[in-house]
Amino acid sequence: MSLLKRFENYIQRNNLFLPKDKLLLAVSGGVDSVVLCELCKQAGYDFAIAHCNFQLRGKDSEKDEEFVKQLAAKYGTEFFVKKFDTKRYAEEKKFSIQEAARVLRYEWFEELMTPDPIAIGSGLPTPGYLLTAHHADDNIETVLMNFFRGTGIKGLKGIEPKHGHIVRPLLFAKRKELEEFLHENKLEYVEDYTNKEDDYTRNYFRNQLIPSIEKVFPEVKENLLANIGRFKESVVLYQQAIDVHKKKLLELKSNEVHIPVLKLKKTEPLQSITYEIIKDFGFTSHQLIDIMNLLDSESGKYIQSPTHRIIKNRNWLIIVPNEPKKAETILIENGINKLEFGNGILEFETYPYVQSPIPDSTATAFLNADEIRYPLLLRKWKQGDYFYPLGMKKKKKLARFFIDQKLSKTDKEKVWVLESDKRILWIVGHRIDDRFKITEKTKNGLKVSFLPS
Repeated sequence: MSLLKRFENYIQRNNLFLPKDKLLLAVSGGVDSVVLCELCKQAGYDFAIAHCNFQLRGKDSEKDEEFVKQLAAKYGTEFFVKKFDTKRYAEEKKFSIQEAARVLRYEWFEELMTPDPIAIGSGLPTPGYLLTAHHADDNIETVLMNFFRGTGIKGLKGIEPKHGHIVRPLLFAKRKELEEFLHENKLEYVEDYTNKEDDYTRNYFRNQLIPSIEKVFPEVKENLLANIGRFKESVVLYQQAIDVHKKKLLELKSNEVHIPVLKLKKTEPLQSITYEIIKDFGFTSHQLIDIMNLLDSESGKYIQSPTHRIIKNRNWLIIVPNEPKKAETILIENGINKLEFGNGILEFETYPYVQSPIPDSTATAFLNADEIRYPLLLRKWKQGDYFYPLGMKKKKKLARFFIDQKLSKTDKEKVWVLESDKRILWIVGHRIDDRFKITEKTKNGLKVSFLPS
């Protein structure tokens, strides 16, 4: 079967797009993207061409741009081009050159795919799908890199033929087949000399690792492509099982996730399920052991990702945003002076206590710092909470305290508590716990002031 026919069949079988759809082709000018253009032309698809000039190869980058421009003219289609200062962007964002180029091109492609009111008014179609020229060899390289990076089972399914409006219609074909089509159709292309260098990870896999493996296993590419197909089906089953466990384990409370420790510890396989939960919040596989240790740690311990914390609080793991204003469970380390949270601001001041009258103010708590253990925990109150109200030796549930204080339902929803080692220090803005009051034996005091928002 010809490459063209397989191309059309692959598009139809995977429901990638319809013959009437307007397409935008990402074209570098290399073998893969040139073949993609010719296949789309022979198949009768309506397409435009977009070219990224990353300005990384001096005059060669300019020659590539001119070549793709002429290619668009040959096919009589729209041509879009954009120059990027890729090196400067990489330095500013602390990205590798590869990562910087990827981000820049896909951001620009998204701009081109966004409907233009002027174009809509003129009746010109906006591209519905972005086509890239990733092929079977790219897929093999991606899976191998994911395997060595430790991305987990999802990384083994490789590149998806369709992700949103991004389509890869050449994944069925190997690079060698594309080169044969190129020569049969006498197509010109440009060669990127950096593809022969091993400075980039993908090039090393392409030029060194895979050829070395082929010496031992000549059919390694065919075997890996067959495995990728099996992995994709395995991932579906795996995800179905993970979703069942997540439904049983995760309790969503506002923008926090609460996980019962005892129930989690009984789950099998524990590490895989835990990883599938935490990776959605910026945690990596390298942090997994520390998070497993958190299950048996004392309250107040936590592990942090760039965006979230996992806090051990009694018999729960609580996943909270790092930004205090968004969190409803906040750890407070010793030495903090000011904290903004969802209900206002807390200010902290530790001082050597000298016996003197203590002001009577619900907005300020004067506490015995000698009895306090850090980290403190600031959280919203919950049913079952109790404390020892100042001046009383018997405990009282917060729900009963609120009734005595005649708090409305709305007022109760705004109440936060400050906690130390599982004991409530202060119902913020209301009353401190008698166990943490200043006494004649107190050497160090902690003043906490509440400024409601």
